[in-house]
Amino acid sequence: MKKDNVKVGQTYAAKVSGNVVPVRLDKVNVRGGWDGLNLRSGKPVRIRSSQRLRGLWPKRTMPIIAEKADDKGVAETVAAVEKGNLAEGVTVPEAKKSREAARDATGESGRDTGERDATGGKQVRNSLLNLAAKVLFEAGEPMTCKEMVEKVLATGLWQTKGRTPSATLYSAVLRECQSKGAAARFRKVGKGKFAAASK
Repeated sequence: MKKDNVKVGQTYAAKVSGNVVPVRLDKVNVRGGWDGLNLRSGKPVRIRSSQRLRGLWPKRTMPIIAEKADDKGVAETVAAVEKGNLAEGVTVPEAKKSREAARDATGESGRDTGERDATGGKQVRNSLLNLAAKVLFEAGEPMTCKEMVEKVLATGLWQTKGRTPSATLYSAVLRECQSKGAAARFRKVGKGKFAAASK
C-alpha cells in the first residue's frame, strides 16, 4: 500500500507478529507511521511503514433474510396499535422448537459426573485405576499399590510395559482421593495402604 492512500480512522489488514489482523489506525505517530489498535487482541500497535498494511479490512455483513410473517398476527397487531390498545391485540410468537425437545435432541453428555453409581456416562474402560478399585473392593481388606498391581496383572485384563506401575497407581490413587474427597473410591488407612471406600 502507498502512504498517500492510508487514512486515519480506517481499519486495515496489517501484518503483526507474523499474522494478518485487523488494525484500526487512530493517529499519526510523530516519528513516522501510525499508532493503531489491534482489533483481535485489543492491544495498541505501531505501524512504522505502509508496507505492513495489506489493504482495507473487509467488512463482513450478514445477509438480511426476511422470514415469512404470519399475516393474521401482523394484521391484529396493526389494528391494536391503531386503536391504541396495545395489550389486547399483540401476540407473542412461540418458539418453533420447545426447550424440552431441544434438550432431548442433544442426548446425554456422557461425561464423568464424579459420583458413584452415576448412570448415563460412557462405558468405563479398563484402566489400572478402575481395575485396582475393583480388586480392592473384592478383597475387602487394605492393600498396598504393589499388591493391587499384582492382582490386576493376574486377572489378565490389563498389561503394562512400564517398570513402575505401582508408583503410577499410587499417584493416581492419591490424586483421586484429593480431587474427589468423600466421593473417592479409595481411602488411605495407613502408610502406603489403601482400603475401598464404603458405599
